[in-house]
Amino acid sequence: MGEHESMHEHDGHSHGHGNSSTSSRKLAAVSVINLLGFFAELAGGLLFGSVALLSDAFHMLFDALAYVMAFSAAYVADHYGDGDEWSYGLHRLEPTAAFLNGILLLPMVGFILWESYQRFLNPIEIGTGPTLIIAFGGLLVNVGSVYVLQGGEMGLNERGAFYHLLGDAGGSIAVIVSTVVIEVTGVRIIDPITAALIAVVVSWSALKVLRGSGAIFLHRTPFHTDEIRTHLLGVEGVETVGDLHAWQICSQITVATTHIETAVDTMAEAEDVTRRVHEELAHHGVDHATVELCPAYDDRDTHLNDHTH
Repeated sequence: MGEHESMHEHDGHSHGHGNSSTSSRKLAAVSVINLLGFFAELAGGLLFGSVALLSDAFHMLFDALAYVMAFSAAYVADHYGDGDEWSYGLHRLEPTAAFLNGILLLPMVGFILWESYQRFLNPIEIGTGPTLIIAFGGLLVNVGSVYVLQGGEMGLNERGAFYHLLGDAGGSIAVIVSTVVIEVTGVRIIDPITAALIAVVVSWSALKVLRGSGAIFLHRTPFHTDEIRTHLLGVEGVETVGDLHAWQICSQITVATTHIETAVDTMAEAEDVTRRVHEELAHHGVDHATVELCPAYDDRDTHLNDHTH
């Protein structure tokens, strides 16, 4: 059997995302809701002196910007870049937006910690009643956003927004609890301490976003290669698996290439091996696979030196 090469997409996968327009509309709605919540909490924090409320406001602003960028990236990727000029469309905008969001978190954390430190040194009186009202309003914003996102199968962008919203809800609850404790005990230092705790949560979010987007940019393999190689070796007709590489275009598109040696003799058998390899890779989350199929060689080292690096 001569060398046979199959370089095509796995059936049933495409560059587009399912229900992308619905996802974009949900993200746009959540962005607007959170921007309104940010302005309300910002005004309340400035007027009534609560740095915890201010920190939660900026946390909400970050998430609103994150949703705006996620919406913009999804919209552009879905409506532009489908021609040959953009091989995988503009889906790289998604990790770009995520990375920028992570970077934007860092100065926000610095601002919250600085304000908390100043209030720690010089605690001030806060307007308990108005602060509670606005914090409850922020909590309602989070609950409303969760209601918009939930229902049906959520995409990755929507799931990311959903988890952010749960964190926002926790921040609003922290503001409410700290304000009540201040009212009951009169210990005003609890306000900056609460703000600092929210800053820790924001920092954790930033690190997760930067780590995830950085892994995509640096082409980190999205699965355990040895495990996938073992599964491929279990495919009927596969003798050797070499030069196996996988990376992500964005969080929703995984690409893989591999070199397969086989002992089958006919073209039809080779096609069956190729199909089974594609199916196995698809089972492990690969959307686009390129499989090079060739006969088994006695002098394998000579062959691989010409095909690998």
